[in-house]
Amino acid sequence: MPNTQELQDLVIQVRRDILRMVHKVNSGHPGGSLGCTEFFVALYNEIMELKDGFDMDGHGEDLFFLSNGHISPVFYSVLARRGYFPVDELNTFRLIDSRLQGHPTTHEGLPGVRIASGSLGQGMSVAIGAALSKKLNGDDHLVYSLHGDGELQEGQNWEAIMYAAGKKVDNLIATIDRNGQQIDGSTEDVMPLGDVAEKFKVFGWDVMEIENGNDLNQVIEGLKEAKSRTGKGKPVCVVMTTEMGNGVDFMMHTHAWHGKAPNDEQLETALAQNPETLGDY
Repeated sequence: MPNTQELQDLVIQVRRDILRMVHKVNSGHPGGSLGCTEFFVALYNEIMELKDGFDMDGHGEDLFFLSNGHISPVFYSVLARRGYFPVDELNTFRLIDSRLQGHPTTHEGLPGVRIASGSLGQGMSVAIGAALSKKLNGDDHLVYSLHGDGELQEGQNWEAIMYAAGKKVDNLIATIDRNGQQIDGSTEDVMPLGDVAEKFKVFGWDVMEIENGNDLNQVIEGLKEAKSRTGKGKPVCVVMTTEMGNGVDFMMHTHAWHGKAPNDEQLETALAQNPETLGDY
């Protein structure tokens, strides 16, 4: 396992990857990607039990499903830096015929990507299906998923959330990125979500919170705690508070960078706040 400083260096380098990817094609979603960088770095380098190589079967290892697929830049960067595919392939983000489309897809055969995502609200159902399959196959590994808070406005989530508790899908850890922002504004202005943690509790989940999802140590400890709660008859929900655009001062505290790329001057400013640590692609 990497040490804490190596993981912190990776966080900064992943931020640089995100910024450079969306800038190159003047397209993409930097805000949520930056906000979830610590989560992805922790998950793939400290938390999940992974096999060498990649196969779609996924037997004998933990699985991850990204539901809010528009934050593909952070997903691609962490997968590449973890060795799933060459880091320099990040240069092809959102280009025609690239395996790194704006939303992750499977027909390109990109290692690490198990479902096409981007149609919000579907990831919970997929994760539950995978978790139940592991139970049927006698595989005691876990299934992880990530969901945006604005995504919870989709009704399919709540059918799936009710099902998971009712069927005791206790090998599932679903994390909610509670950044309070979505493409049209704050979640409270668009459609107030209320107390997300309490909603999951009422639906029968074991719920815990990570107060600062941009503190790498908090994320690691929080996810370890979530792992310790699996296998006890309830699915586990982690409500993780993050800051959209974290690490770039002018992208924080606003929804404006949900789906907008920085221009040349803005990129220079953003990269200066995240000095190169592990080498740019």
